[in-house]
Amino acid sequence: MADLKPILLVEDNPNDIELTLAALEKSQLANKIVICRDGAEALEYLRRQGPHADRPVQDPAVVLLDLKLPKVAGLEVLAAVKGDVRMRAIPIVMLTSSREESDLVRSYQLGVNAFVVKPVGFKEFFEAIQDLGVFWAVLNEPPPHRSDWVSGD
Repeated sequence: MADLKPILLVEDNPNDIELTLAALEKSQLANKIVICRDGAEALEYLRRQGPHADRPVQDPAVVLLDLKLPKVAGLEVLAAVKGDVRMRAIPIVMLTSSREESDLVRSYQLGVNAFVVKPVGFKEFFEAIQDLGVFWAVLNEPPPHRSDWVSGD
């Protein structure tokens, strides 16, 4: 179980955090869930900086990223991750309540792997999170370890 990659949840809404954790738990995923409550903390985690400097080298199986975050917005986090050769293979799912077409378009321009609008209903939200967790943590086949394929871009 030590080789299971964590799931990084970047969300500032306490209710959405609670629901997401409950849904992932119900999916019986053994992956550790790491929570960052703003974009700056998420970048520190992913870059292994600040309070996260000692975290294991292993990248998350997926980043569930809210669009509207304090300190550093979700689109800025996405741009930073996909713009860094060391992190660009980390799957990022934009998980947001935004239905703005411009947010959708910009997310895909920046390299998001999926864009999911949070369902309004509790049951639908719960099911969507369960499906996301199972797909990205269990079914998706990630690339080999990044040191095996990253060139000196």
